[in-house]
Amino acid sequence: MIKLSRLADYSIVLMTQLAGRPSTLMQAPDLALVTGLPVPTVAKTMKQLVQAGLVQSQRGAKGGYVLVRAATDIPVTEIITAVDGPIALTDCTVDEDGVCEIEALCPTRTNWRKINDAVIGALREVTLADMTPQMAPFVPHRPYVPVANAAAGE
Repeated sequence: MIKLSRLADYSIVLMTQLAGRPSTLMQAPDLALVTGLPVPTVAKTMKQLVQAGLVQSQRGAKGGYVLVRAATDIPVTEIITAVDGPIALTDCTVDEDGVCEIEALCPTRTNWRKINDAVIGALREVTLADMTPQMAPFVPHRPYVPVANAAAGE
């Protein structure tokens, strides 16, 4: 089975939330709320996306995260690579020497590279905008403040 890591999947989910609300700064607790992911997972993933230059972080009470570029300009491959590293179906498709013990004798190495390149090419054609559903405007999470009891005359 060829499968993305959970963090790569989560990173795409989180980025679609930002892409669906391009003019809204979203904080980690709010992203956790709308995605159902734990806050520590959101914080860890967002940190990786910031380091990769896909997301900008603004500190402060009114801070949060926002996309650096338009969703149409962010291919899915960039998001996956930011979290998982290079996309490689087999060890011989990684651009590092000595990863595979039989690499020098392997008769399928060239074909695996073709397949890997085709998969990467297909993923490059899909942008964050393609992955983003239509979303309702986001109302930031507000702490619960009890309303005065009207029956008690307060």
